[in-house]
Amino acid sequence: MIKEAKLWRQMEGKKVECYACARRCKIPDGSNGFCFVRKNMGGKLYLMNYGMLASVQLDPIEKKPFNHFRPGSYVLGVGTSSCNFGCLFCQNHNISKEHEVVGTEIKPDELVDLALKYKADGIAYTYNEPTIFIEYALDVAKLAHEKGLYNVFVTNGYMTEDAVKMMKGLIDAAVVDFKGNGEEKFANRFEAVVSSEPIKTALVSMKKAGIHIEITDLIVPIVGDSLEACDSLTRWIRTNLGDDTPLQFTRFYPDYKMLDYPVTPVSTLEKHYKVAKENGLNYVYIGNVPGSKYENTYCPKCGTAVVKRYGFYITEWNLDEENRCKKCGTKIFMDGTLSKNYRYRDIEALY
Repeated sequence: MIKEAKLWRQMEGKKVECYACARRCKIPDGSNGFCFVRKNMGGKLYLMNYGMLASVQLDPIEKKPFNHFRPGSYVLGVGTSSCNFGCLFCQNHNISKEHEVVGTEIKPDELVDLALKYKADGIAYTYNEPTIFIEYALDVAKLAHEKGLYNVFVTNGYMTEDAVKMMKGLIDAAVVDFKGNGEEKFANRFEAVVSSEPIKTALVSMKKAGIHIEITDLIVPIVGDSLEACDSLTRWIRTNLGDDTPLQFTRFYPDYKMLDYPVTPVSTLEKHYKVAKENGLNYVYIGNVPGSKYENTYCPKCGTAVVKRYGFYITEWNLDEENRCKKCGTKIFMDGTLSKNYRYRDIEALY
């Protein structure tokens, strides 16, 4: 379905500027932006894939990965085609690198009904970058709120402040994914973006807008695992977003055009974890390493494992109804308590 976009302005002649994402593509009549799904038609910008979903799946919220937002709940994850990044390691490249509109049309009200049918607690806009289909996402989000469902973005964060303003009051939480500690040389070579600075600007805007924020950082061996860059990024997070901001260092697995790179050594991830903790962040994690002790949430005061996890599943909950540590009473930063939809998982059966 085709629908006129919202975040754009008229330029000279019939050229338009799209300002949904930080690329701010200047698009001549008849052409597409970098993402291919936002197109100038006769001097107006249109979203070419409105409601055309390439992926729909029910998941635990921890898979997105949120560790401090509505724990134990389930979310209906949806994505479209294409992206505003050019990552050479993309694990969803079958849809994110698609330059034509693909998928099944699902209208906003139909998607909300689908989420309710499968007893989801919320809807996640994920798999590809939700900023490029923000008009559809926010139309769904409004209806989802009316039905008591939450809304979350799983995003690269490369969006404008105008986009964040549209999200305010509709998007409840966002996982923002840095890659390679946000280093400029990594962003240039492996993501096809100039720098990670627009992501930081968007994060500050989201914080001011009252959106719950969590951060992931994909650590890529050899080219994106600098401890100096990790030190800089984690200091920035604490100074600008606060020491309770959850941060997960994610293990890299070879994919797409980087199949000849190795898997991130666990020791490298643990070194990053140590840097972040030394820089004062209270909630630091290692991701994509099922069984690591750093999947757990620890009380910043007494060190008790207040939430234990294995992969995407919570295996033990040691917080009271007010999310206080049962051992020392410290209030743990957590948006929501353990969901009523939570079901204990038999880890041996799962893995």
